[in-house]
Amino acid sequence: MRITTAEEAVKTVQSNERVFFQGAAMTPNELIDALCERHQELDNIEIISIHTEGDAKYTKLPYSDTFNLNSCFVGGNVRKYVNTQYGDYIPIFLSEIHLLFRPENLPLDVAFVQVSPPDKHGYCSLGVSVDVALPAVRTAKKIVAQINPHVPRTHGTGIVHVDDIECAIEVDRPIHEHTPVPISEMEHRIGAHVASLIEDGATLQMGIGNIPNATLANLNNHKRLGIHTEMFSDGVLPLLESGVISGVEKKIKRGKIVSCFAVGSRKLYDFIDDNPICDFRDAAYTNDTARIRLNPKVTAINSAIEIDLTGQVCADSIGSYQFSGVGGQMDFIRGASLSERGKPIFAMSSVTKKGISKITPFLQPGAGVTTTRAHMHYVATEHGVVNLFGKNLQQRAKALISIADPAHQETLERAAFERFNGK
Repeated sequence: MRITTAEEAVKTVQSNERVFFQGAAMTPNELIDALCERHQELDNIEIISIHTEGDAKYTKLPYSDTFNLNSCFVGGNVRKYVNTQYGDYIPIFLSEIHLLFRPENLPLDVAFVQVSPPDKHGYCSLGVSVDVALPAVRTAKKIVAQINPHVPRTHGTGIVHVDDIECAIEVDRPIHEHTPVPISEMEHRIGAHVASLIEDGATLQMGIGNIPNATLANLNNHKRLGIHTEMFSDGVLPLLESGVISGVEKKIKRGKIVSCFAVGSRKLYDFIDDNPICDFRDAAYTNDTARIRLNPKVTAINSAIEIDLTGQVCADSIGSYQFSGVGGQMDFIRGASLSERGKPIFAMSSVTKKGISKITPFLQPGAGVTTTRAHMHYVATEHGVVNLFGKNLQQRAKALISIADPAHQETLERAAFERFNGK
């Protein structure tokens, strides 16, 4: 491995090549910015990534004339760009993104990653974003890394040897953090409804945000909970400290927190650093439905942008406007459904910040169906919980209306009557 400057390192990239950017807290921003500064001497660079943090200069003029983004999960820093003619989104399960890197699909020329300093054996850690970064470094023709002492060394399979790294730069700054914000009364109500469904000994999957954190905050009296998830954040720490989360009933990696990435505070990263309880794997492992279902009482907690009266879920777009991505929602919804006594749950507020009902007669035109109505079980809002499994269309509509915002229930009831009255 050759240590050099960012300006020299990014010369590894040539025109007409495909470059992978590691994402989330591990986004290698120094390398990305240095590559953007070469925009005048490069042409037709395709970028493949999931959610990244930072400025994303490549989506802005004059850089965007050189770079085009094929995003597999859309974050706020690229959302506007992806919804123009210059960027785009690939609908794909997180568990299958590694298949894109095969020679017959979208093989990678260069992978940009951020790693820990090498250990005495020459291995660097991919830190808290192993997800699709591991298959990227295993398949890319060249690896360019930024070595950062702030990167947590994670146990699991997220490692890369210095001999496999073409060149590297050295940086010294904290990785990206998401500091928890106060949980509202409404979020606490949703969390309490979800927590009421969780059994002792359950294996949890949850995302980031206040509703997952509110759910976790309501689990202090639970016992023997486990974690097998695609990601986790600070909300698990109090439950680990109190012994509520022990993982003793898990069948896959008993006693360990299995995840493919994590985003949170410095306290979370310090907990993860060199902690054998945390087992970080690539998304093809963590999100494998056949593996997820082997754990007992898998309880998958996911969110939605809108749900129609038959139970169709849109979680990745607002109409035709691409907002996020499919991610691992279906991987875990299906895994929970197939797990013994498992529970797939959708948890959301009943209305948007603008007061628009998230339970709707029909999905907006152009909206993507992230989870089909055939996969639906539990839905929770601040107004209660319903189980749609086994219910026919009219029964589903009635159940969903019962947990909609009261101000919208009459409109929804009228829409349901108009839809089903002709039968």
